[in-house]
Amino acid sequence: MGGTTQQQLHLLRILLSCRKITAQVTKPITESIIAIASTTEPEFLPQLKAKQNRFPRSHNFMDAKIAARIGEKLGLRLKELGVLNVEIDFNEELLRPVHQQKMVRPIFQNVKRAGINISGAEKLPFGG
Repeated sequence: MGGTTQQQLHLLRILLSCRKITAQVTKPITESIIAIASTTEPEFLPQLKAKQNRFPRSHNFMDAKIAARIGEKLGLRLKELGVLNVEIDFNEELLRPVHQQKMVRPIFQNVKRAGINISGAEKLPFGG
């Protein structure tokens, strides 16, 4: 029973900017990162370069497809580590602007598809 409680305390945080998405899971108490997926990984670099060089220029290089892939990668990494339960900071997610909520939704969906339970996401109005 103690192991399950510990696993539920892992915190999933998503950091978004116009150029980068990072999803990370931290350990309880120490707050050290145990799993991370980010658009800074080599897989995403060709897509980012292509978007940077297009005309007219856009200041937002991220889209739902990239966000979904981040969720997929993070979910697989958590599963490999044996972490099957994470939680979110519900209040932090509620305060997220609408344009960022559109990026968070596919991340949560793909983490769940990997078999990871996200405590608190079910209460989100944007379908976490």
